[in-house]
Amino acid sequence: MKLSIITINYNNFGGLQKTLESVFRQTCRAFEYIVVDGASEDGSKELIEQFSVKADFPFQWKSEPDGGIYAAMNKGIRMAQGEYLHFLNSGDWLVDEKVVENMLQTLPDCDIYVGNKIAVRPDGKIQKGKNSVQPVTMLTFYRGTIEHTSAYIRRSLFEKYGYYDESLKIVSDWKWYLEVIGWHNAGVCFTPLYVSCFDTGGISSVNKTLDKAERRKVLETLLPPRILADYDLYGFDIDQMERLKKYPFLYRCVWFVERVLFKLEKWKIKYCSWKKARK
Repeated sequence: MKLSIITINYNNFGGLQKTLESVFRQTCRAFEYIVVDGASEDGSKELIEQFSVKADFPFQWKSEPDGGIYAAMNKGIRMAQGEYLHFLNSGDWLVDEKVVENMLQTLPDCDIYVGNKIAVRPDGKIQKGKNSVQPVTMLTFYRGTIEHTSAYIRRSLFEKYGYYDESLKIVSDWKWYLEVIGWHNAGVCFTPLYVSCFDTGGISSVNKTLDKAERRKVLETLLPPRILADYDLYGFDIDQMERLKKYPFLYRCVWFVERVLFKLEKWKIKYCSWKKARK
């Protein structure tokens, strides 16, 4: 089995229906589907049963109490048999019926294969995101993350490096990426294919305060204080320069000023910092 698609759900009947329908529309059936429901009481369990009956691909599901989002995702990982995992959580959906077909046809020998996503607001407005062409570095995770809802992740990475931290409510997937890619050098490949539509009404999009607090907690846990201090001091400056590079004329102006200051400082050190020693 090459691919396991995993959906977690809790009391989100409408969102779950959109997710299920998008999976069942796929032209390629070379995947297994796993739904982990947290004992929903809004009809979600009955909806899963209805879809499971008509599935013409391997379909596993459970509906029982769990410890939250990442406990449910870990449960799905343990149930999965696919070489790659795609987390398509309740409320998110595949952009069209050929997503799985296109992704599997282009899938390289890579640990994490990341496509693009489309963010969808509750009012229906959309924003098409594009992966950065920059190499993945520590700064990637200091400023943001790798898209999760549009990534195919090699399952063996979880077996080798561990599962999601269930003590976190929002950023455990970000922490996992940081450790597996940043610490253990897992390979990341990008594709311009659009994979999923992302519901911006989810907890990670709405609760920005908790998101920021949890990220800070993880950074303070994983990074030595002196390294973290450098990121705190220079991270904003790096962001500024990256932003300026998008506008070549302005960037060249700033670069010229910086070079002039550099030469002045060098001249000052060479000619003005020497003094006669007192006899």
